[in-house]
Amino acid sequence: MGFSTELQGQGAHEVLLQRQDAELRLLDTMRRCLASKLKCDREFAQGVAGVAAQATKRDWNDELPDSTLAKAWCSFATGLSDLAREVREGAENLENKALQALKQLHESRRDARKTYHDEHLKIIQRLSSLSEAVQRKRNEYQKQLEVYKTTRSRFEEQYVNSGRTGPKLAEVMDKYQRACRRLHLIHNEYVLLLNEASNYEKDFRTSLLPGLLELQQDQQETTLTTLKKILSEVVRFTNLSTEKFSEIYARMNIGVREIKPKEEYQKFAENHKTIPKAQQKFLFDESLTEDSSGKLQPNVIAVDNLTLDWLKTKISELENEQKEVQGKLREKEEVLAKSKLQNGLLDPLRIEISAAETQAKQEIELLKCDDRQKGNQLSLIKNPLNEIGCEEIPPGCDLSLVQTESRSTITMTDTLSAVQTRHGRFQKLFKKPFSGGKKSHSVSQTTLTNISVPGSPRDSSRNSTFLEMTDPLQVRAQLEHELSEEYLSDAQASSDDDSSEASLPSNPEPVVFRNNMTISNPVLFASTNKLHEHIVELNNKLAVKAEGVPGARGLGEQDWFHGVLPREEVVRLLKKEGDFLVRETMRNEERQIVLSVSWGNSHKHFIVQNSPDGMVRFEGPAFSSVPELVVYQLKSGLPVTARSQVILRNPVAKETWELNNDDVMLIEKIGRGNFGDVYKAKLRTSGQDVAVKTCRVTLPDEHRKKFLQEGRILKQYDHPNIVKLVGICVQKQPIMIVMELVPGGSLLVYLRNNANKLSCRQLMAMCKDASSGMKYLESKNCIHRDLAARNCLIGLENIVKISDFGMSREEEEYIVSDGMKQIPIKWTAPEALNYGKYTTLCDVWSYGVLAWEIFAKGGVPYNGMSNSQAREKIDGGYRMPAPEGTPPEMYQLMVRCWAEKPENRPKFDEIFRIVNQLFENHRQTAIM
Repeated sequence: MGFSTELQGQGAHEVLLQRQDAELRLLDTMRRCLASKLKCDREFAQGVAGVAAQATKRDWNDELPDSTLAKAWCSFATGLSDLAREVREGAENLENKALQALKQLHESRRDARKTYHDEHLKIIQRLSSLSEAVQRKRNEYQKQLEVYKTTRSRFEEQYVNSGRTGPKLAEVMDKYQRACRRLHLIHNEYVLLLNEASNYEKDFRTSLLPGLLELQQDQQETTLTTLKKILSEVVRFTNLSTEKFSEIYARMNIGVREIKPKEEYQKFAENHKTIPKAQQKFLFDESLTEDSSGKLQPNVIAVDNLTLDWLKTKISELENEQKEVQGKLREKEEVLAKSKLQNGLLDPLRIEISAAETQAKQEIELLKCDDRQKGNQLSLIKNPLNEIGCEEIPPGCDLSLVQTESRSTITMTDTLSAVQTRHGRFQKLFKKPFSGGKKSHSVSQTTLTNISVPGSPRDSSRNSTFLEMTDPLQVRAQLEHELSEEYLSDAQASSDDDSSEASLPSNPEPVVFRNNMTISNPVLFASTNKLHEHIVELNNKLAVKAEGVPGARGLGEQDWFHGVLPREEVVRLLKKEGDFLVRETMRNEERQIVLSVSWGNSHKHFIVQNSPDGMVRFEGPAFSSVPELVVYQLKSGLPVTARSQVILRNPVAKETWELNNDDVMLIEKIGRGNFGDVYKAKLRTSGQDVAVKTCRVTLPDEHRKKFLQEGRILKQYDHPNIVKLVGICVQKQPIMIVMELVPGGSLLVYLRNNANKLSCRQLMAMCKDASSGMKYLESKNCIHRDLAARNCLIGLENIVKISDFGMSREEEEYIVSDGMKQIPIKWTAPEALNYGKYTTLCDVWSYGVLAWEIFAKGGVPYNGMSNSQAREKIDGGYRMPAPEGTPPEMYQLMVRCWAEKPENRPKFDEIFRIVNQLFENHRQTAIM
């Protein structure tokens, strides 16, 4: 039982302050009385009476009831008049030790009281502040939710309900995206604030307030212990050891002995016991997420493409803050330990808890609280991120914002169907002819009248011929000829453009349904039954016929299977009508196999349908594997779907540079790039050592395109100063670019590690190699855009190879319109920074900086300047001075590369001639 458990209430806090004020007044009285006693020792006759009267002037038993300290002082004051005659001899000792210690203790207790009051007020105010912040954030959340609803309804009105396109739709879409993103960010801030408030409130109840009270009790008890020692010294110094005063001394000593610091405040705590502060719960208002279509969940961080960058930034901020808090915590603990050690060596009368030590203990508790809060918030963010792992980040918007590549106008029917499908308010109807399962076929009366159904009395000769056919493919062709086009378009499901959903029949004539409906025309019902039964029989024959189709090799071994090749690459490969390939994609975290075909003036994409029994199909018969299904479609010449009428003609095999992922054996990680890790690897087929760049699975599609762009550029280049492409692995995740392994590694690292060994001739040779490679790229209309020493590799015999084509473009001129986030400012030409316009002359500017880096042996361009400062200096005409040991002709070339106007810069053909001539001159000089 003590302060930490009994005095948490506000009333107890006020009583404790009153107790401390009374004790301070008592200490002040003791100090003044002892000072007066010393005076009385010098003025024996007159002073002692005044001291005794002053000491007993106040009734401490009323102010401090049941206080052993008050009782002891009263006992002491009673004997003052008797001791006055004998205290003169001990006056000096009393003044030098006891009185001085009492003064220090009084100041210490006054500071301790102020510290306790301030710290208590501080933690109370922070809790109140968090409570107010939670309420403000909730109101902000509510307002943003209203904005989101408004923009979302406008977007649905413009895009979904009316199917409009154009600038106004783009404006509405942009407002909707911003409102959606803002709502998600406020949601995350609200969740984090609730987490912070809950953690702090818990720490307030369990550690901060109890710790402060426990510390206060320790101080009180320590102070009382010190007072006891001071009074003991006072008694000792005033004891004259005479028989007369021995009795007085004994009386006074008894009162002092009755002081029991451990029991002094127990009764006080019992008498003023209050109920501890009730727990204040911070709960998520679940009504805020009711209109967010299930994307936002209470007390769960929203992880999607709208918040991923913010979450990463938040994790970085929290980790940095946590490291800073932990560093401060270690420092405070060390200071506190040293303070305790020093206090233990002090004179017993000076043993006290200093204000600095008190403050340090409270700060340690606050830092521990902050550390736990940061850790909890990190866990709150990292757990959902870890659950996603290598999967694609889900979209944040609950309405699709993607338009078709052709930018064609979307009809009202298609748009409504898409929205209804997403929200689960429309039940799709799959109609697959030639399937034995129960289906809901719909045909008109006119259509059924014109169809020859096997077994019907009408046109028995045609039915006989129809049933006598033995070739299933011939049967199907005849059936397709017999059935009207109207029936085929309504009865067969389509699976075009990555969609396997069937269209509902739109026949205006009377419709007869096969299942769950009462049909008034029995003749028509019988015809429909017989037609359906024959379709089932035909499908079974087709399946039996297809069992002999070759396709024993697995899907990954097929030449026409291209793995996770992006859709843009697929479009590039499929050129002629009927060209096809099979690829893999991910949709809604589910692996799907897609058949892509060039047909007409567009490209069709069909998702392979999986049945519950493990079979695969399109609209025809089912097969046990995708190769069998594809071979069947190719050999039979039948359309993939009735609606599309797409026929497979020519399988497009993998290109020579496409490697299997399993052929590459990763050995060790040697670096990290913009898109993923870089590994040293070995090809299983040839044993060749290679370097492999991997693409993180979690990257968005736009970044994957940029990643593969480097491979597409490299595959057509062959030059000794350009890193060679070995192949690209797209069979499965992760996508990998395989390049030659350049043993020397980064040119920048090599320059810095060998700065003392490199000669001017060697540095000139490096500049020559770089200019040779860039001359080759210039002839190919390739703009590198990121030429720097860090993006060059050093090979055998110090040959330089240009690498890292992630930002390259194969155009004579390239305009950037997607921001400047990844632009290397200190290496980029002014026109590219100011206008986003890139030409090969921008690479010339970067080459000048590269040459400077080489002769500076890995120095930092514009050293000591920030990016903004360097850019401002360049615009003002500043150019870097020549590094030490740079030939004047070479520096002159650098300055020409840094000409403000691009047309005044030399082209790489001229640069190579100049650098090659300088290199030859240096070589001849070295020989002579």
